[in-house]
Amino acid sequence: MRRSTKTGEGRSGETPTHLRPWYNSRVARVLMVSSEAAPLAKTGGLADVVGALPGALREAGCEAAVVIPRYGSIPLKDLRRVYDHLPVYLGPVGFDVSIYQAPADYPLYLIECPKLFDRPGFYGEEGVDYPDNHIRFAVFARAALGVARRLFSPDVLHCHDWQSGLVPAYLRTLLAGDPTFMGIKTLFTIHNLGYQGRFPLEALEEVALDAKVFHPDGLEFFGQVSYIKSGISFSDALSTVSPTYAREIQTPEFGCGLDGALRARAAVLSGILNGVDYAIWSPETDREIPAHFSALDLSGKRAVKAQLLAEMGLPAEAIERPLLGIVSRFTEQKGIDLVAAVAGEIVAEDVYVVALGNGEPKYEDPVGAMAGRFPGRVAVRIGYDNRLSHFIHAGADIFLMPSRYEPCGLSQIYSLRYGTVPVVRATGGLDDTIEESTGFKFQEYSGAALLGAVRAAIQAYSSPEEWRETMLRGMRKDFSWKASAREYAALYGRLSGRG
Repeated sequence: MRRSTKTGEGRSGETPTHLRPWYNSRVARVLMVSSEAAPLAKTGGLADVVGALPGALREAGCEAAVVIPRYGSIPLKDLRRVYDHLPVYLGPVGFDVSIYQAPADYPLYLIECPKLFDRPGFYGEEGVDYPDNHIRFAVFARAALGVARRLFSPDVLHCHDWQSGLVPAYLRTLLAGDPTFMGIKTLFTIHNLGYQGRFPLEALEEVALDAKVFHPDGLEFFGQVSYIKSGISFSDALSTVSPTYAREIQTPEFGCGLDGALRARAAVLSGILNGVDYAIWSPETDREIPAHFSALDLSGKRAVKAQLLAEMGLPAEAIERPLLGIVSRFTEQKGIDLVAAVAGEIVAEDVYVVALGNGEPKYEDPVGAMAGRFPGRVAVRIGYDNRLSHFIHAGADIFLMPSRYEPCGLSQIYSLRYGTVPVVRATGGLDDTIEESTGFKFQEYSGAALLGAVRAAIQAYSSPEEWRETMLRGMRKDFSWKASAREYAALYGRLSGRG
């Protein structure tokens, strides 16, 4: 592998990050390995976390960098090539990889391998996974280790979700004797245990891992190779994205078959609540909404609601009644089936509903059908629309998030800041972030329980002063990254011996 002579690294006259002296020997250097990072590559909350955490870590005294794939949706014209022709071998099969760097407040590297990543989707198309995902993310893992070797030497490799799960396995096996990686520790963060990266047994040989790792304490999961189990089994420490979810995933109900493996590693498992970036998600400064407002002056919220109703084709008189908002992936996890089951009863309460999202057809179709069943009451937009997402968070009165399970959730935190009162199921991070004084929670996963919480919220809405106080309590909550970054920094310090 050679450094590119075409573009160099860093801004003109700036010492490359990996060559800068350590003025503070106790500062932990962290390389995050992730399949997504906002704003370049995003399908959900993982991207928001990886995009925001490095900046917060800098304020907490850490040096952080990120490496993601260069997908086809990320234009090359905005990137600088910093390494050419990094050969990545999976056994006898070689892949020619280049490394680019994106403009960011921290080193943000992208793995360029057009054969594997220059495709319309990140993980698949039209709801079908790419059949070579095991190869794609094995090459990504090996190339990320190339970044650690050549561009950014870390104390900790912080791996996120199954797409980075082979990094710890390669370090413990193929690279176990490599002096470059001596002393480097691994942290594996589970953002959603429901997505596991499972592949047939034959994948093991294709990604150049020895059969010795295929056992219940390694990558084996009911006869398949599991990339998320690789991260769980081979990392030095584990974390997930809320304290409650860290406890839940050690139980059969929420463990997705991995509860035993997680209980076995409970001593090194932490739950650190995700933060949010209020530079992006704040009604006072949000560039995506037509009017601004704050806890001191709520008048702009009504203006946003009025324009949201108009854009979604709902009647102007709906301004006087509760507007329920949904921004979600339409999957089994998100409780969309509950909403569809009781939509008639909800609408009968003289309320209106706006929904945005996409996902699996068996959940997407019933949501889309709601608009046809209740014209003038329910408006649905199928797809991903960042502007409309902000619009709904800001313009709705009540935000519905009835998840079957929720590792952390960010939408309910966004809605609090916009004075949009959440109705959530008491699970995972939803239970950690929503209190009885700031929202409405229900326990049982059923349409009846959801309907009861919605009715309680509508009843509260009918008392303007009570509702205003609920809104204001939520708007004053602080879920910024500052506290979470301190917890991560302390964890990195313990792992690296720099704490």
